[in-house]
Amino acid sequence: MFKLFTSQRYAAQQRIVARLIKMRSILITGCNRGLGLGLVQHLTQLPNPPEKIFATCRDINKAQKLKEIAEKSSNVCIIKADLTNFKDYDRIVNEVSAQVGDAGLNVLFNNAAILLPSSKLDSVKAEDLTENYLVNTVVPIMLTKAFLPLLRKAAAGKQGMSVDRAAVINMTSLMGSIADNGSGGSYPYRCSKAALNAATKSMSVDLKEDGILVACMHPGWVKTDMGGSNAPMDIDSSVHNMVQTVMGLSEKDNGAFLRHDGTILPW
Repeated sequence: MFKLFTSQRYAAQQRIVARLIKMRSILITGCNRGLGLGLVQHLTQLPNPPEKIFATCRDINKAQKLKEIAEKSSNVCIIKADLTNFKDYDRIVNEVSAQVGDAGLNVLFNNAAILLPSSKLDSVKAEDLTENYLVNTVVPIMLTKAFLPLLRKAAAGKQGMSVDRAAVINMTSLMGSIADNGSGGSYPYRCSKAALNAATKSMSVDLKEDGILVACMHPGWVKTDMGGSNAPMDIDSSVHNMVQTVMGLSEKDNGAFLRHDGTILPW
């Protein structure tokens, strides 16, 4: 039984490695810490990492660990970006375009998000609702719009739907699930993630003819600054699962709401 499990796991890993050879580029937002940083680190350590890993952060001077990874890995390019400054998107896209050229961008991973403290209905603040929606919903939509030309370049002339071709992955949360909400509260975060889930579904419909796969992913409750110290999952475990899941996505997953391990979640 152990030999069979090992053999199956090795075969699965080899399929992932084979796919990574074709996935030339990925852009991940919010990489100064937490899951974004973990994704960059994990991708650089794969046997056949992407040729280009673009990692955005607001303040490069405060992203010491990311800088250390970039110094050791020539395929990591740090892009300074305040993603709420939509006027700066042309510069960001041009920086990526200059490096990927006609090959385009294979994967846009909208990871950056915030979690503000307002929770109960009697204490929720309008400004917290607005800020959560701006960062967690509006930014992923507008950034995806900005990168459409490069995503379409990557998808052109290829068949099927996968990260080998072009994909948009929106980092969501189980707290965005309406069906799973049994505890209430957390209005700013819940509402912003539910809206992102709706946006993901619309994107998957709108971009299907372009061959661009779109899905949203729940990373689990993870020990990060956002998740807190009581979270049961560490960053490495979550990131490992997410990378395996993302690499295995196909047309059947277009528009799906997925857990980090690939299981389907209720809307």
